[in-house]
Amino acid sequence: MSAPELFTIANLVVLPGWLLLAVLPAWRWTRVLSAYVIPGLLSLLYLFAMVSDVGFDTGGFGSIEQVGRMFQNEWLLLAGWVHFLAFDLFIGAWQVRDAQRLEVPHLLVVPCLALTFVVGPLGLAAYFIVRAAVVRKWPGEEPPRSHRRRDQPPPVPRKA
Repeated sequence: MSAPELFTIANLVVLPGWLLLAVLPAWRWTRVLSAYVIPGLLSLLYLFAMVSDVGFDTGGFGSIEQVGRMFQNEWLLLAGWVHFLAFDLFIGAWQVRDAQRLEVPHLLVVPCLALTFVVGPLGLAAYFIVRAAVVRKWPGEEPPRSHRRRDQPPPVPRKA
């Protein structure tokens, strides 16, 4: 398969993970697929793309110019793109797990997921803001399970 064909496949493979995170966050298989299976498959594709053109002799990580020359190789460009897809999905899955643990309402998390999908670090920053606003503590200072006190009754789910 060519790098452009694998690019298209990678873009399609990642979509179910994002949809599950947004629509079925509490489903057991959402965590399995979005945090482990899909990022794992993308990691294998990353490895394949990295070794598909081992003979590249231009570019590197020492300067922006070297990185630019490296990404002129379509296999390394594919590897870079797959790197973004895998890590962004993994971060989205972490956001959902963390929000569930701290009882952050999922409707507040969904826009953060959309941002993470499109502009990864900005979505993560948005989630940190939402998280701090709901939990009202800095990361690391919150209770290990939930922001609710033990003497507080758990919220009653609304019926749809």
